[in-house]
Amino acid sequence: MSESKSSNGLVGTGIVTAIAASLCCITPVLALIAGASGAASTFSWIEPARPYLIGITIIVLGFAWYQKLKPGSKEEIDCACEDDEKPSFWQSKKFLAIVTVFAGLMLAFPLYTDVFYPKQDRQVIVVDQQNVQTATFSVSGMTCTGCEEHVSHEVNKLDGIVDVKASYENENATVQFDSSKISVGEIEKAIKATGYSVKRVNSR
Repeated sequence: MSESKSSNGLVGTGIVTAIAASLCCITPVLALIAGASGAASTFSWIEPARPYLIGITIIVLGFAWYQKLKPGSKEEIDCACEDDEKPSFWQSKKFLAIVTVFAGLMLAFPLYTDVFYPKQDRQVIVVDQQNVQTATFSVSGMTCTGCEEHVSHEVNKLDGIVDVKASYENENATVQFDSSKISVGEIEKAIKATGYSVKRVNSR
């Protein structure tokens, strides 16, 4: 009985740490679905702890599998023979497998966030090529590719945008735009509306 409780506790811990590790990456997608763009950066503060949370998840679920697969002692085998009750689904290997797959999907979330953002294929008509300008915004708060997708998605909604490239590694967003249709200030406002901070703007 105590071993079952211990196993359930490990599984629960594995789920919590997997979700916590990916919370900073899941939030932008949830913000998009809910239409609450400004909430995208809510959990970006978790990012520094992400490697530790991933490590804890792997260790906890690894130990849970070890407990499930290790050979039972003679006493446990004798006890099992006397007890005809089948273990519940929540204590089965099948449930642990489901939890492991779920945890894996959560930990890998940043790798496939782009599938949640619709492709915005639209024709941009530039009357005068001299109006095309490029501005690089120094953006803080982005922690993964999900954040990049969120910033790009919001900026692309604006009229006059030619191209957007956001990078969480470089902490910036480079935007090509038609200055006759939109200003740097409007683009900056759109980025800030996602919840990320714009620290500096370089335009040319």
